[in-house]
Amino acid sequence: MKKSSSIFVFLIFLSFLNLSLTWAASNSVYETFLQCLTNHTTNKTDNISNIVYTQTNPSYTSVLRAYIRNARFNVSSAPKPLIIITPLQESHVQSTIICSKQVGYQLKIRSGGHDYEGISYISDTQFFILDMFNFRSISVDIDQESAWVGAGATLGEVYYRIWEKSKVHGFPAGVCPTVGVGGHLSGAGYGNMLRKYGLSVDNVVDAKIVDVHGRILDRKAMGEDLFWAIKGGGGASFGVILSYKIKLVTVPKTVTVFRIEKLIEAGGTDMAYKFQIVAPTTDNNLFLRMLLQPVTRNKIKTVRVSVLSLYLGDSNSLVSLLAKEYPELGLKKENCLEMSWIDSVLWWGNFDNGTNPDVLLDRNLDSSSFGKRKSDYVQKPIPKSSLNLLWKKMIELGKPGLVFNAYGGRMNEIASTETPFPHRAGNLFKIQYSVNWAEPGAESDKNFISQIRSLHSFMTPFVSNSPRSAYLNYRDLDIGVNQNGKDSFNQGKVYGEKYFNGNFDRLVKVKTMVDPNNFFRNEQSIPTLPIFNAYGGRMNEVASTETPFPHRAGNLYNIQYSVNWAELGAESDKNSISWSHDFLHEFQRKNPDTSIKVVRPFMDVIKWKPPDRGVGGNKVALALAKEALKLVEDNFLIEDFPQNVREEVETDMLI
Repeated sequence: MKKSSSIFVFLIFLSFLNLSLTWAASNSVYETFLQCLTNHTTNKTDNISNIVYTQTNPSYTSVLRAYIRNARFNVSSAPKPLIIITPLQESHVQSTIICSKQVGYQLKIRSGGHDYEGISYISDTQFFILDMFNFRSISVDIDQESAWVGAGATLGEVYYRIWEKSKVHGFPAGVCPTVGVGGHLSGAGYGNMLRKYGLSVDNVVDAKIVDVHGRILDRKAMGEDLFWAIKGGGGASFGVILSYKIKLVTVPKTVTVFRIEKLIEAGGTDMAYKFQIVAPTTDNNLFLRMLLQPVTRNKIKTVRVSVLSLYLGDSNSLVSLLAKEYPELGLKKENCLEMSWIDSVLWWGNFDNGTNPDVLLDRNLDSSSFGKRKSDYVQKPIPKSSLNLLWKKMIELGKPGLVFNAYGGRMNEIASTETPFPHRAGNLFKIQYSVNWAEPGAESDKNFISQIRSLHSFMTPFVSNSPRSAYLNYRDLDIGVNQNGKDSFNQGKVYGEKYFNGNFDRLVKVKTMVDPNNFFRNEQSIPTLPIFNAYGGRMNEVASTETPFPHRAGNLYNIQYSVNWAELGAESDKNSISWSHDFLHEFQRKNPDTSIKVVRPFMDVIKWKPPDRGVGGNKVALALAKEALKLVEDNFLIEDFPQNVREEVETDMLI
């Protein structure tokens, strides 16, 4: 008995020692990080500690929870950041990036917190949160029909500030007023004017970002590749978005909204089927959304079909239009509400009629609801017979609903490669799968998440395939998670091709160019490729004995292999370092000759310019280099090519 007691006391001692060591390590990281921030701040009068919250700070919990919009992640068991940084000025963001790299912690970036999977504020590895909610400045220039908006501003604040300056201008973005600008726009963004004006990012003309080196870059400084990537590719993969410059759009003084509801037994099926035909092809001034929800009426389970609208015009013309195109709706003038555009923002945000627009400045939101979302794209109308099967499935499950958002119009006119968001022409509408619940606990989570997954699986025959596409801003970890380790690219490709289709490869190229060591990473970030640095040219002319560096003539390029990890300890170090070593040897084993025989002519084209080669010789070299290009993906910058072959490279090899 005495021996057991001694063992028990010893175990308690070990536990206490472990907690003490953990606290000491965390405190050491905090002190190092704080000192680094102080050293790098441009204003030495700043009290940096006022923007840094550790877990022992009395305000830590309230700051953390202020922008958690999904109760699934607002529980004690959810991973917590060691530190939260709430920058007040650009130099604070620059310093945070530099100092996070110095201490080796993952940095999560949060603007509004409307992240369905909590990617912006939780992690399985040790991490910091950079919370951008103070970057909420909005500068509207009506004469130029533009505005600079901070990444931490909300959509409601943007709409309100535009309305303050003009009653005939607006911006095409989401209907939820508390969504943050940074995440919404960097993930493409859409709203109820997309058929008239396209996505939010189709109306972005400039941006400011802090890159991995701590530099502040605007569109001109960052270049068109990076600017392209942060307009729908997820800004948190490439840097920290400070602000976007948006192009305002014109809206009429009077717009019209309506909501028509029918049960499936009372014309709802016909209304739902015809929605698929009319909504994507009707007048571009009309946006229609359809909600499908399981309900109980007179103790009988059924499905309710609701169609909502925003029409950029008056009710008379709308009723006339839909009487011809959509008689199944049964729209009458008394179903319509005419109002100003700002009042339509409130109506779509589920505020009561007559609510003062200044409610759009309120950031408070009840986060008591637990939720899960998924998405799909539909390219052919779902037959009535299949809709009837869908009703049965929804009634069987009992909770999840569907939201159909019509495409067409301006969305059909913009190329799929114009931004990272590829889901343009050919898509009739996007589906959002939605389930919310109030009951806490793992069993409830499991039950309702299982329901929405079941509904998503049921819809497989009716949606896009190869890949089954999804919308980035409806984050869904079911479609893939990146561990950011040895298989990062292949893991990223699984979800990346669903979100971005053919644009994924270009995003990877940009990512590898601007953040080769993958500092900006999360569970669904854009991965990098191994980095190939071309030699040749002057490197071939300097003797290997000229300096201690001997790798001159005879070397085509060097390869940088990169792996990052956040887990502390010798075992993590061993596993991660051994992967990099094994990958190198496996690469050499599989490619003993190919890189020498095929890439050498390719290098001739890139760096060596013998006077007798000529364009014809270059064509031969380019043909020989095609196999090598598969290997090096597109990591060589186009600027490396001689001017006389750039056009051929771009045309023949699709770089």
